[in-house]
Amino acid sequence: MWYFSWILGLLLACSLGILHILRFEAQETFEKEHVPLDPVTRLFTKDVMMTRLREKVENSRRNGFPFSMIAVSLEQFNRQHQLLDYESDTVLRNVVDYLKEEIREGVDIAARMNQQVLLIVLPGASLKRAEATAAQFKNHIMTDIKAPRNLEVDVTVGVVTYSGDNANLPATQAVDDLIKQACGQIHAC
Repeated sequence: MWYFSWILGLLLACSLGILHILRFEAQETFEKEHVPLDPVTRLFTKDVMMTRLREKVENSRRNGFPFSMIAVSLEQFNRQHQLLDYESDTVLRNVVDYLKEEIREGVDIAARMNQQVLLIVLPGASLKRAEATAAQFKNHIMTDIKAPRNLEVDVTVGVVTYSGDNANLPATQAVDDLIKQACGQIHAC
C-alpha cells in the first residue's frame, strides 16, 4: 500500500516540476516577444540594444567569434536642411525600411540609439565585410531614398569590430568603448 502513496507523491512532484518549467519557458518567451520597440522605427530601443551588445561581447569572449557594428547617422543631413520633425521622421522610416530589407533576419540586430542614429550589429562579420556592407548601405540610401522637397539623403556611417580582445574589461565597459568608437566615426550619439 505504501508503494501507491509513494508513486503518487512522485508523480505529483514530477508534474509540479514540469509545470514550473513550462511556466518559466512561457515567461521567457513572453519577454522575448514583448521587447520594447521604438514607436517611430519599430526597431529595438537603446536599452534593449545595450543588453544585447553585452550578450554579444560575452559570447564573443567565450566562443571567439567576432561581431561588427555599423552606426548610421542622419544628424548632419537634418541639421543641414533643417527638416521639420515629421519630415525627419519620414526620412528615418524610409531608411529603416531599407535597412530592414537588407539585414539578415534573426541574425543581425538593429536599434535606434537616439533621435537620428541607428546601430546595426552583424554577428560573425569581419571588419572588411562590415565596411563593405556599410558602404553598400550608404550608397543605396544616398541614391535611392528621397527626402521631402526632393532632397538627397546624406548619411554618415561608422564601423567597428569586436574580436574578443580585452577580456579583462567588464562587458559593460567593452560595450561603452565600442559605441564610443562607432559614434566617434560619425560624430554623433
